[in-house]
Amino acid sequence: MTGSRRGRAVRFRFDGQVFEAPAGVSVAGGLLANGIRSWRVSRITGAPRGLFCGIGTCFDCLVDVNESAAVRACLTPLSEGDEVRTSSSLGGSSRG
Repeated sequence: MTGSRRGRAVRFRFDGQVFEAPAGVSVAGGLLANGIRSWRVSRITGAPRGLFCGIGTCFDCLVDVNESAAVRACLTPLSEGDEVRTSSSLGGSSRG
């Protein structure tokens, strides 16, 4: 298939900032689509954390989404109007 047509986009907020991502992606996919590669830091070393395994085995990609705390961004579908935040139960934000 040559060329591509951009599909519908969803708008979401991450730590108060508005972003758009293609419909049907995970929260991690939406963050990555906007150049956000890490969204928390390790509690012990302060090292940046984001998507690691991408299949829900590890817990590096945890974020808070709407009213749910510490969900895996790689497994959580991104929906229109989602409020995504650095997880309050883990290390703070480290964007990169």
